[in-house]
Amino acid sequence: MDGRVGKDGRIGKDGRVGKGGRVHLVGAGPGAPDLLTLRAVKVLGEADLVVHDGLINPDVLSLAPAHARRVSVAKARDRHTLPQDAINALLVAEARAGLAVVRLKGGDPFIFGRGGEEVAACVAAGVPVEVVPGVSSALGCAAEAHLPLTHRDFASAVSFVAGTCQGLRAQNWRGLAGPGRTLVVYMGVKTAGMIAEKLMADGVSPDMPVAILERGTLAGGRAMRTLLADLGDAVVRAGVESPALLVVGRVAGLANAEDLLGLAALEVAA
Repeated sequence: MDGRVGKDGRIGKDGRVGKGGRVHLVGAGPGAPDLLTLRAVKVLGEADLVVHDGLINPDVLSLAPAHARRVSVAKARDRHTLPQDAINALLVAEARAGLAVVRLKGGDPFIFGRGGEEVAACVAAGVPVEVVPGVSSALGCAAEAHLPLTHRDFASAVSFVAGTCQGLRAQNWRGLAGPGRTLVVYMGVKTAGMIAEKLMADGVSPDMPVAILERGTLAGGRAMRTLLADLGDAVVRAGVESPALLVVGRVAGLANAEDLLGLAALEVAA
């Protein structure tokens, strides 16, 4: 087999990929269905199988045809419904069977979504694959809270990091937060106290404003502000639960958010 994919979705003459078989990695955005792209809605409407993350809004799933099978591959801290290799194998097998497969992922597939691994698996198997970008959680949740991740006066750069990675203390985040920079932490609720300690040890001021964006764009969502030194305690006091983002930087003082420690008086000049 030479790996060339024909217009009908088949590979070579052996039918390794059935007619119409393909995979779309689709970004479902931060939660609200009306933040999906037009391309995402179109692809969902043509799906035979939707392999989806656990936190996908049911209203987004309803955009797939009634006949389309829905398979949850929900992942939680230290507990996965399917390991990543099994997800990759599922996508490849179902596309080879001739199905239009949608891998539906929260936010954007290429921002902490392991989309790169799934694309690589499809390419290696000769399965046609397309990535449909989505509004990342950072952009969608920050916009709802009127929080500019960059700002002419306060931040000329923004970085995204994951707060659940193994070896968190050993990761080099030096220079990612502080004056002139914004740091967005995904999946950092459980490790918020460790994250604050890590950043302060790297020289970030304990008085640096932090925004906590919980369930952004969804019903019951909350936006809160505190200081870096109070972050771990604030998450516990407020009963913050995933999904939530942490935004560290002077721009967090601009957020339209519940004021947990009198930040209104400090604004972004602290």
